[in-house]
Amino acid sequence: MTDGIGDRVNRKIVVVGSINMDIVISASRLPKMGETILGERVTYLPGGKGANQAVAMARLGGEVQMVGAVGNDEFGRSLLEQLKANGVGTTFVEMIDGVQTGIANIYSVEHDNCITVVPGANFAVTPEKIDGRIEQAIASADVLVTQLEIPLATVAHVLKVAKQHGVTTILNPAPAQNLPVELLELVDFLTPNETEFEAMSGHSFSSREQLKTLMEEWQNKHQQTLLVTLGEEGCAYLDSGLLNIVPPPKVDVVDTTGAGDSFNGALAVGVTNGWPMSEMVSFAVNVSAKAVTKFGAQEGMPFLNELKE
Repeated sequence: MTDGIGDRVNRKIVVVGSINMDIVISASRLPKMGETILGERVTYLPGGKGANQAVAMARLGGEVQMVGAVGNDEFGRSLLEQLKANGVGTTFVEMIDGVQTGIANIYSVEHDNCITVVPGANFAVTPEKIDGRIEQAIASADVLVTQLEIPLATVAHVLKVAKQHGVTTILNPAPAQNLPVELLELVDFLTPNETEFEAMSGHSFSSREQLKTLMEEWQNKHQQTLLVTLGEEGCAYLDSGLLNIVPPPKVDVVDTTGAGDSFNGALAVGVTNGWPMSEMVSFAVNVSAKAVTKFGAQEGMPFLNELKE
């Protein structure tokens, strides 16, 4: 790779997205509808897709500015300190009175999880909040990264600002929802997981050939680079008409919560360094694999020296 593992890259990335407190309930299995079961423990962990991805980037050497909002409460103050401690710039994170910090209620069972998000302050990140200072930060960045845990109008607005200034854009379309063509035209890299891609394309797939066909149709229509993450199978992308699937190394899985966010964070770092697609994807898959070996989305994000080891 252009910048060797262990070298600090110091490229500018702006992340516009959610900041949540994750309330993780660990249990042996999920309860059925109407059923009560005993859990094993409850843990409070910093999260939110935007914040998770920003922390992943900072730990991998990126110079990251976070744009978002928290409530003026205990969770909000704790989350801001966590971002700062990881080297993420918080100049553009607003603390809002009278609004609760966003939370994600996560049921964590062996090898999987399910999540309910209550947006709180994240939905206060409206287009009107993207002032001239933030627009300038986006304009001077190498990469803009955003997701769908903030208002869709804001996502569209910051993508438009980035494209007007020639900034590379990455959209992690999670949680899945129907996206207008006008928004998709502003995206350079789209990174759904397989479930999200099925929802967006309107088609399911059960074979690699079907996946290849769907990805080709999507890329031809939207003229963007599509990366579909496949969980323990890795990541799929197209190269000169061929479907490439990059598998992850074998690891002992502890918590999959931050897998997708670590992938997106690593991808952004690879993009800022101008790495070839194969190296970017391989790097992102390896970072994601390392992330699931620890408990907690942000706590699991690896540092460059851990990858070198």
